[in-house]
Amino acid sequence: MTDRIFINDLRFFGYHGVLPEEAVLGQRLRVDITAELDLSAAGRDDDLAKTVHYGEMAMLVDEIGRTQRYQLIEALAEAMANAIFETYPSIERLTVRITKPEAPVPLSTGIIAIEIERSRPRD
Repeated sequence: MTDRIFINDLRFFGYHGVLPEEAVLGQRLRVDITAELDLSAAGRDDDLAKTVHYGEMAMLVDEIGRTQRYQLIEALAEAMANAIFETYPSIERLTVRITKPEAPVPLSTGIIAIEIERSRPRD
């Protein structure tokens, strides 16, 4: 059985990108997180201590996106995944998707995004 917590379309303003303008002007980014963990005890006992507080996880992801700077959104996604694994030991697997809705490319684009899937590192 796989249970999931979803955080979809979390929006923040950050300064991530390879181009010098991205470091100065910044841009809006969006993040989707899918965290896989066992939620059966939380559901059975109606106990917040037996799950992951999704509001706190969203605030962690938002803080990383707003306060750190990466050239690549791939690196930003890795930083978010690592921080989530460090903060929430019950999460076994994560998917992090970062979208640049206004990516600086000389084309009329819709969505440009990356997505990574990671499993909890084993000792």
